Amino acid sequence: MNTAQEHDTFKLVVVSAGTSDPSSTRLLADRAADGVVALAAARGHAVTVGVIELRELSSDIATALTSQLITPKLEQAIAALAEADGIIAAAPVYKAGASGLFTSFFHVLDNDLIIAKPVILAATAGTARHALVVDDQMRALFAFLRAMTVPTSLFAAPEDWSDAGLGKRVDRAALELVLLMESGFARKVRDESWDSYQHEFGSAGDTEFAIDLDTDLMRLATGGSAA
Repeated sequence: MNTAQEHDTFKLVVVSAGTSDPSSTRLLADRAADGVVALAAARGHAVTVGVIELRELSSDIATALTSQLITPKLEQAIAALAEADGIIAAAPVYKAGASGLFTSFFHVLDNDLIIAKPVILAATAGTARHALVVDDQMRALFAFLRAMTVPTSLFAAPEDWSDAGLGKRVDRAALELVLLMESGFARKVRDESWDSYQHEFGSAGDTEFAIDLDTDLMRLATGGSAA
């Protein structure tokens, strides 16, 4: 029996933290997205691809970090991730770490937003010395967010673009993502195990309803007075 989702169309969201236009980070993410689309098509599925360019949200991300205000533009990006069946998250590496723009974006998300969603992690840098940043730093961030990162990570330094090995890794990561999307794992977790997670107030678009707002403590917290 086919374990794929009931529908044959998957929503793939690319998150790119490249700061130039075009950027090598976006190029790597697009190669992975193209691989996912091609492999899914070969298995009888369509994939719609949406792109979140973080350089276009830099001021919105800063506002969210400093004031907790979510702007309409940032809300659109959050909604896209909430609806995604799969994610490709790509960052440039600066000073031995994923860019601050990339990490700041994921820091402002609700902790529960991408629980169990399959993710390809990708990074670019000017030297191969940064190759471990993806697995050493980025994977830890997504583990905290409880996303399902695929086993194969992607990294490209300048010399990698002409190396056939990069293409093989892209294909492998793309297949892993397609298989995870087909399994419907993220949807099943939300349908069958959502209440077993310790949700924060406001997490995942207020899909948790166990918080009693009509208490003295909550009224005080929101500027009211205790009964």
